[in-house]
Amino acid sequence: MFDSLADRFEGIFHRLRGRGRLSDKDIDEVAREIRVALLEADVNVTVVKSFINRVKERARGAEVARSLSPAQQVIKIVHEELVTTLGGETGKLAMSSKPPTVVMLVGLQGSGKTTAAGKLARHLVADGRKPLLVAADLQRPAAVEQLRVLGERIQVPVFSEPTDPVKVARGALKEADRTGRNVVVLDTAGRLQIDDALMGELRRVRDKVGPHDTLLVVDAMTGQEAVNVAEAFDRAIGLDGVILTKIDGDARGGAALSVKEVVGKPILFAGTGEKLDDFEPFHPDRMASRILGMGDVLTLIEKAEAAFDEQEAAKAEKKLRKGQFTLEDFLDQMQQVRKMGSLQNLVGMMPGLPKEARQAEVDESQLGRIEAIIRSMTAEERRNPTIINGSRRLRIARGSGTTTQDVNGMLKQFKMVQQMMRSMSKGKMPRLPVPGP
Repeated sequence: MFDSLADRFEGIFHRLRGRGRLSDKDIDEVAREIRVALLEADVNVTVVKSFINRVKERARGAEVARSLSPAQQVIKIVHEELVTTLGGETGKLAMSSKPPTVVMLVGLQGSGKTTAAGKLARHLVADGRKPLLVAADLQRPAAVEQLRVLGERIQVPVFSEPTDPVKVARGALKEADRTGRNVVVLDTAGRLQIDDALMGELRRVRDKVGPHDTLLVVDAMTGQEAVNVAEAFDRAIGLDGVILTKIDGDARGGAALSVKEVVGKPILFAGTGEKLDDFEPFHPDRMASRILGMGDVLTLIEKAEAAFDEQEAAKAEKKLRKGQFTLEDFLDQMQQVRKMGSLQNLVGMMPGLPKEARQAEVDESQLGRIEAIIRSMTAEERRNPTIINGSRRLRIARGSGTTTQDVNGMLKQFKMVQQMMRSMSKGKMPRLPVPGP
């Protein structure tokens, strides 16, 4: 996520940290490098100019001159101005005091609008809401069926009828009242490009249902084009916010860094992967930290709290205190981690990791192999892996579709983890294995 921009900032600040007091020449040089980095990231020219002017003005002010570490103070200023550019405070949906709240999703075809509707509904359920998904995109034949499939997966009802989008939207409000659903999520029609017919249809739906939130779903990987699309939709129907999809594949970050300042509408949510739970509120401060390679501990903690069952965590802690940690516990913990989302994204949130570690390709299929190996064992073998001899290893390998070398490697990894857990249960710092030359 924003790897290219993060790399450039890391290089700029690495050189900056080696300096003491900063002259005006030093500040101009840093500003010039940041300007180039932002322009290469496809950030809007006007946004770049405003950003650089704010950074230079503050960097030449008293807050840097009086600082014991001027270089660190400049980094702090850049972080704070990135937060401002990204939107400042975290935006929220405008929930109506008289339900149902109506959220209308708009956007072009291919932006991921229907998938975003399903992800938003899942997020609302996790937040204690009772959403109703509405398939009002009658232009694309597969859109209604796609939404129904998503609804079944997240156990959220889907409403549609083969009439016209306005009647579907109006019928959805009655259905929400009848079934006690307090949020209506409208998936509207899109086109390959903006045209009068599309905007006319969206205005008719808007005027009939009066949405509390009109959100544009836009592909982050389209860069400046995403900003142009946002401006056009805002002029035509009026927007309340933006959902950026495919942000995990956006190496540059131009759309995220331009939308709020150019269009004046906050980014409310970001799609961070293909899975339905790869969707999160957009926090400008956390995103700025990710861009500057500082990690995102708060989002990491929230994902862990959502994924880990409290009772299971208490059981695991009890076993840990007794120095017990079996392959069944290993499998349970691994499954909990996988619930947190893409491992690549999780690694990117960890603070203090070197660039090479953050950008290293994470082989998630390895976890699948480990799970298959453990599931091919008997209950006794999981509890006491020391009984696994050569013939058992061969049977486990065949049952899991792996090799005996894979089984040996997994058992060796588990033994290291088990030893580490036992050390921790005795209050000792674990001795990590030292890699060979």
